[in-house]
Amino acid sequence: MERAPSTVSREINRNGGCNQYRAAKADQDAWDRALRPKTCKLVLNRHLSTAVELKLKRKWSPQQIAGWLKHENPEDEFNQVSHETIYRSLFIQARGALKKELQDYLRSKRSIRRAKKSSLKGIGLGAMPGAISIRERPASVEDRAVPGHWEGDLIEGSNKTFIATLVERHSRYVMLAKLKDKRSDTVVSALIKQARKLPDEMYKSLTWDRGSEMTNHQRFTLETNIKVYFCDPQSPWQRGSNENTNRLLRDYFPKGTDLSAHSQKKLDWVARELNERPRKTLEYETPAARFNACVALTD
Repeated sequence: MERAPSTVSREINRNGGCNQYRAAKADQDAWDRALRPKTCKLVLNRHLSTAVELKLKRKWSPQQIAGWLKHENPEDEFNQVSHETIYRSLFIQARGALKKELQDYLRSKRSIRRAKKSSLKGIGLGAMPGAISIRERPASVEDRAVPGHWEGDLIEGSNKTFIATLVERHSRYVMLAKLKDKRSDTVVSALIKQARKLPDEMYKSLTWDRGSEMTNHQRFTLETNIKVYFCDPQSPWQRGSNENTNRLLRDYFPKGTDLSAHSQKKLDWVARELNERPRKTLEYETPAARFNACVALTD
């Protein structure tokens, strides 16, 4: 039959065994088992459905929810659900599991799912006096094994308003700083203020793009003893953690809105929201927990 003995054995065992196996009935049963759609797990388990709804309303992604459920119920598959099932329940309303209104809590804000597309900023890529290239950054920074190395950038709103965003590479811990403008003195002063909130061991380097807001980077290094490394032109992927965080922040600060309307207190609240979300890359630990554990080791 040109099939492995194990394949034949499984086929026979799942259809009555050697004495009761009948090819025609086994074939029909196989077709019956393959029928779609099957009843969605979120319909069968309303407790699970409610848990998913609550996390979606807290702006957790389906992948974060699925990972958290698996972490909380490691031996209970009935109370676990895949992120694909959550997405399908949201976008295929015929499944009758989750309300369409919950799509509004997804970060993409799309009515259908689309493939991810990369993009480049293409702005502020001029020469940077005294810049240290990212290629000179130590290997210990690159592999994220050592905490205390940060990535930074600005997000822009209407009327030339800006927020500085910082992400720690090891823990993905987020800090945000309110800015009154994009001038280099303004940005550097805000970054110095943020750096002084942390233990020296938790802020050893900063990686930035070649935007003009960091022209005075040497002043930042002089006052904080923190080295600044600059990405290659048109290479946002070299600050991958920060780029991803900026995308998440757009859920709170949509493009085209005036960012000056938000107080530093509001920025701190948003940062805390992100820091208390479980992250797949941290095996569903939260950035806050990972960062605080590192701080405790430095004490």
